Amino acid sequence: MSTQKPLIIQSDRTLMLEVGHQGYVECRDFLSLFAELVKSPEFIHTYRVTPLSLWNAAALDVPFKEIIGGLEEFSRYSVPSNVIVDMREWYETYGKLVLQKAKDAQDCLELVVVDSHILERIRNNESLEDFWADNDGRPGLFIPEARRGDLKHALIKAGYPVKDLCGYMEGGRFDITLRSIDLDGDAFALRDYQKEAIDLFYCAGEKTGGSGVIVLPCGSGKTIIGLGTMAEISTYTLIIATNNVSVRQWRDELLSKAHINETDIGEYTGRIKEIKPITITTYQMLTHRQTKDSPLHNLKIFTEHNWGLIIYDEVHILPAPVFRATTAIQARRRLGLTATLVREDGKEDDVFALIGPKRYDVPWKTLESRGYIAEAICTEYRIPLSSKEELKYAHADKRAKFRIAAENERKKELVCELLENHAGESILIIGQFISQIEKLAKSLELPIITGKTKQDDREKLYDEFRKGGISTLVVSKVANFSVDLPDASVMIQISGTYGSRQEEAQRLGRILRPKEHASHFYTLVSKGTVEQTFGSNRQLFLVEQGYRYQIRYF
Repeated sequence: MSTQKPLIIQSDRTLMLEVGHQGYVECRDFLSLFAELVKSPEFIHTYRVTPLSLWNAAALDVPFKEIIGGLEEFSRYSVPSNVIVDMREWYETYGKLVLQKAKDAQDCLELVVVDSHILERIRNNESLEDFWADNDGRPGLFIPEARRGDLKHALIKAGYPVKDLCGYMEGGRFDITLRSIDLDGDAFALRDYQKEAIDLFYCAGEKTGGSGVIVLPCGSGKTIIGLGTMAEISTYTLIIATNNVSVRQWRDELLSKAHINETDIGEYTGRIKEIKPITITTYQMLTHRQTKDSPLHNLKIFTEHNWGLIIYDEVHILPAPVFRATTAIQARRRLGLTATLVREDGKEDDVFALIGPKRYDVPWKTLESRGYIAEAICTEYRIPLSSKEELKYAHADKRAKFRIAAENERKKELVCELLENHAGESILIIGQFISQIEKLAKSLELPIITGKTKQDDREKLYDEFRKGGISTLVVSKVANFSVDLPDASVMIQISGTYGSRQEEAQRLGRILRPKEHASHFYTLVSKGTVEQTFGSNRQLFLVEQGYRYQIRYF
């Protein structure tokens, strides 16, 4: 084990961390404040700093001196001066553009730019010309209130994050208090980190708070943070969930843990369409339309009601139409909840501009060490293709290669072995391809849930799994999000969505509810194929959180 320092910083802003070093864990947690993991092979992990990662650090009030001091403390060699200069410029960009209410100007906002060079660039940027309103010849940059979100979105695309201090509409008053004993008779109170997250989001009602994202692992109680925020603000609230199962779970948690009448909670889904002081809907419902060219009528729910708070559950999957609708509601408080800010489409900056900066984040392993989420052992099994499949794979195009590798017939043998090894435990088998999981479920005579499963049947199977009537359940990607299965302790992933880091994190999250023993997360990939390559990328976010994958061969 090296006695030198663990970090090498190169002039291209690449940060290389030695995994086997005794200072690895401390340095990894430090880097997570302002950098993102790019590669994670066995011995050296590679990080990079980006403008967005530093804007989030600035929004979290991580002092720049602390960042530079940490780099100097962990770096094996002197920190290249150009890296410090670039990082300082990016970090200090946040806060140089402040959007605030214009004095003596009705229905107008003023963009205050403290850096004269940036001011000139913005003033002469042709793509921004359309925003500026004439304010009776007064010097300054003024925009109509209605264009608040559009401007923030345009500026972040130009490389300039906006600190929004325009404040919020209070919305309709609706008092909510949390119970000390839930409806199951169990003691209930916010955990310390949940209280801290709520406080950092709300900022005691100041203009500096009220919008942003809370990042916490699945199983750590993000829904409870939503309930706590609702109690703190006590206003009409719109909650956007991922699916109908999640809608029911939000409703059940509200009734169980808050003093609220069932008649005050509305559900706006394909089954029921009611608007109440607390209304729960889905992203799919908001973006539903009869035909591809039909208007998105349901998006009016954002603007036609007196919401004081909008909660975006699993904010990292926000679809484009909801982004566009969010630009029009910047005067309403917006809380994003997620296990990871990673978006495979690269639109993390859209979340930053329109929902708000990251307000709170805790490493998954920190919560694990405190017993708030389960210990998880991650294992990747590499399985050779059969001779017949190998020949088929060799002659296939790239897209077909992935499908052939994902549906490797030998995976079934390993699934049977793992089921035997974990007999008596609550096991989820999850896959990307419907034909693959249907074939496996039929062969092993296991119950299955896919997008085609009727809602009532789906909830019945989930309920039987929770109660122990079913010990093994096969699921498609419909179970990636917001499915509360607290006793699930084994996840067998037989295929996934290419290299999706987001999906890998969500799937592990399904088995992280606290329990007396460790949970197991198995990923089955075909050895030496594109699926194995994609698997390495899928694991990046979890490796950044401190998880290590054991590699085994079958």
